[in-house]
Amino acid sequence: MKNGISDKDPRFKIAQREAWIGVILVIINFVWWFGFAYGMGSESVESYTYIFGLPAWFFFSCVGGFVLMVILVILAVKLLFKEVPFDDETEGTR
Repeated sequence: MKNGISDKDPRFKIAQREAWIGVILVIINFVWWFGFAYGMGSESVESYTYIFGLPAWFFFSCVGGFVLMVILVILAVKLLFKEVPFDDETEGTR
């Protein structure tokens, strides 16, 4: 065992890598949301611009952020994640 991960089963290494990808996606989502919500939303209400009836800061942070994250998650799953069998490899040898 190295760093708490089994050396014999490569699925643990793949799972750890994919978990880190998930953490990175969460950080991107938070930075995007925080940047637009507090960057544009800290102005006075009278100076807000509106998109589809929503304040621009809300539209970009919540609606735009949602669309961005959906695209990033789809790309991550299609390009970075690997198909891993869940059944035990030693199951058939018993």
